[in-house]
This record gives sequence, C-alpha cells and structure tokens, in this order.
Amino acid sequence: MSNSQEPTDLRSTFVVLNKELLADTIAVTDTIWSDLDQKYPDFAGHTLISSFSFDEDWPTWEIYSHGDEVVCLISGDVDMILATEAGEKKVRLDAQGAFVVVPRNTWHTAKVHAPTTMLVVTPGEGTENSASRGAA
Repeated sequence: MSNSQEPTDLRSTFVVLNKELLADTIAVTDTIWSDLDQKYPDFAGHTLISSFSFDEDWPTWEIYSHGDEVVCLISGDVDMILATEAGEKKVRLDAQGAFVVVPRNTWHTAKVHAPTTMLVVTPGEGTENSASRGAA
C-alpha cells in the first residue's frame, strides 16, 4: 500500500482503506471509477474516502449493501434525501461540518440549494446506482 506523508488534496487524490485500515492513494482522473474497479476488484473489504463538489441535484439515487456511508458537508447547502420504510426523509446539511450517516441498504440522493462540497466515506462493495430509487 502506498500512502502520502505530504499534504494532498482530496479532490485530486482519493484514499482507499483496506480491511486492515491501511491507506492507499489513487489519483482522480477521468478513469477513476474503472481504475478503482481494476485495482480493487469488487471493492471487497475496502472503504473509499473522497470529496465531491457539485452545484446541481444528483441525477441518480445510490445504495450501499456492505455498510453505512458518512457524508460530511465541507461547504454549501444540500438536502440528503434518504428513502426509509416510512417514506423519504430529508436531512439538511447547511453548516460546515454537519454530517449524516446513511444506513446500509438505504437509497439516497442529494438536492442542492447552493454549490456544495462534501467529504464522503463510502463502503464501496455492492454499490448500486439508479435513475430512480429501488424499494426501501
């Protein structure tokens, strides 16, 4: 595993933790998702630490079957929409450092109120994305 002893920008270099919690870094390029698939098949036992910036609502819903996801607001204003058995739950993240834990097997998406940057800790194995959410 490679790790960095120098400051690195999470927007240009993601961190992958393996099951022993050792960190590896991977450059964010146009091929980041296929690079991750190739280097970490099925992402089994790995956790991705990343940062994303966006100014539009997410076009898709996503779900993780192998663990909870942590979404932390760095800047901006966003509603995280979580599909629960009782219906959709809206969690507003509008203060720096605010975060939500998205439980395993919960479809979720984001509705943006202002340009937003988030830190995301994701159990990547078993990730699903869909234009519409699956069953809660």
